[in-house]
Amino acid sequence: MAIKRVQKDIGWTPADRARHRAIRETFKNEPTLEELIAQGELSGHPVSLDAYLNLRLLVGSLRRLREEVQLSLSDVAHRSGMDKAMLSRLENGRVANPGIETISRYLDALDKVIEWRVADASPTTQSMRPRVGST
Repeated sequence: MAIKRVQKDIGWTPADRARHRAIRETFKNEPTLEELIAQGELSGHPVSLDAYLNLRLLVGSLRRLREEVQLSLSDVAHRSGMDKAMLSRLENGRVANPGIETISRYLDALDKVIEWRVADASPTTQSMRPRVGST
């Protein structure tokens, strides 16, 4: 039995099609990470996906930790001196790049600390890292 594909007519105008074609062309030749670094397009050093995901996991656990110690968001706001709306955004992952100070203040309000450890980088992480002094 063959599967029949049905394509919905989107109803794009010629201008829509031209705009989408231009967008595809723009991203077809995206520069590599190394090219962006060489051009000075990146401020600071890029964060590895592994580090980013670990941060997201930590931030994702904040609400659960708060609920485990039976504190309201208002309690954490009072204890940390941080705005309740900001704490809510932090818990919901809406703070794009929360600093370690912000996370530490939040955890301090819960009587928690971050434990740091050093581990060997995975081969994938090592291959994505730009080399210092390489050209």
